[in-house]
Amino acid sequence: MTTERWPGPSWHAGWHPDRASVEAFAKLVPGSAITVVKRAPDGSEAARYPATVAETANPSPWIELVAMWTLPQVVVAGLVFETGDTLREFFSAKHPGNAFAVYSPQGELRGWYGNVTYPAFMDVIDEEPVVVWHDLYLDVVILADGTVQLLDDDELEDSGLPAAEPGFAAAIVQARLDLMALIPALVPSQPGTPADPAGVDRTSES
Repeated sequence: MTTERWPGPSWHAGWHPDRASVEAFAKLVPGSAITVVKRAPDGSEAARYPATVAETANPSPWIELVAMWTLPQVVVAGLVFETGDTLREFFSAKHPGNAFAVYSPQGELRGWYGNVTYPAFMDVIDEEPVVVWHDLYLDVVILADGTVQLLDDDELEDSGLPAAEPGFAAAIVQARLDLMALIPALVPSQPGTPADPAGVDRTSES
């Protein structure tokens, strides 16, 4: 199964969501299986993993997915990802970013990881729903104690985008500021609810 088409969402003096994806997000059924695909800034596939659609208290166009971290321990700016952790993942077909709340197996919130992205889009491959998010360099980590770390400004600078497309680069920077303000308002459903995945693993990272 591959997702070869270029994402419908784009930026041209503003973010332009894929209308079909906005409608498809609204029709997702809690408890159903879904595949998540991450694309690197150059459009290549960087990761693929299964998740479960969760019932969420957050307003449309946000959807909430549940996935499990199955890789060895990773620590990013103080945020720890341990094997067996649960990720509550929030995607929007209209907003230029997503956010992952990381919980320990005991249900303790470790913190949030936010990615600046094109608005997410949805495809159906072999009759299976697929959420695709296309990374746009900048990230933010917010720990459980409120500590904030801004990440990957060097990647944006090294991309050449600030010189080639300064308006787009400025929009990416602003999107991270907006994401930082938005994350505290997102309400994850609690680990242990019926929406939690049974045997759902994050199995592909590259």
